[in-house]
Amino acid sequence: MTGHHAGPRPNADGTTAGSADVDGPAGAESIERALEALTAGEPVLVHDAADREGETDLIYHADAVTPDAVARLRNDAGGLVCTALGHDVAEAFDLPFYTEAIDHPAAGGHDLGYDERSSFSLTVNHRETYTGITDVDRSRTIRALGDAAAAPETVEFATEFRVPGHVHLLKAAPDLLAQREGHTELGVALADAADLPPAVVVCEMLDDETGEALSPADARAYADRHDFVYLEGRTVLERLG
Repeated sequence: MTGHHAGPRPNADGTTAGSADVDGPAGAESIERALEALTAGEPVLVHDAADREGETDLIYHADAVTPDAVARLRNDAGGLVCTALGHDVAEAFDLPFYTEAIDHPAAGGHDLGYDERSSFSLTVNHRETYTGITDVDRSRTIRALGDAAAAPETVEFATEFRVPGHVHLLKAAPDLLAQREGHTELGVALADAADLPPAVVVCEMLDDETGEALSPADARAYADRHDFVYLEGRTVLERLG
């Protein structure tokens, strides 16, 4: 899956000495391209930061997650397929952070090297799915979450979804990027900027050869091969934070 290619040695963020500065005018252009892609139902790639998780996530808006998109997420990305919801939407559905919902010693005393807390909430299946794990079932659940995020006041969450399930929910920080700089917030901020409901799917891109996160250089090469937008988290922060 890795994209080994000849040329200048990449920097830590996947750029090269001769590449455009993503934080200048090219950064604004790449953000606009990302917003257009999400609106068109296409995925974008976002690398958070080398000193954070150091991972690139493949991100779709929830409305665009077809069975084929789920197949791409599990085959090309390979990480955990999660749906990130805006904080207000999650609150409207009474969705807790997972560590607040579970009364078990293992839920306390987290020591995360990249953040103060996890954004994980519950796991869900749509009630019209069967096992919930197939590409068809997961896309059904995810698209329903996208619909629900568009008008949360009209949704009785427990009537439409059941817990536990096969789609992991993430709950964004109340102030998004001003408070937390994870893929949850980066993705929801992009959806907000595109005037889309605050529901996105994020999935880490992994490297089959190393067993680690896909490097930014190889993630950028994947984006180039498929004509997808690649963004550095710092570009999102500077433009939308």
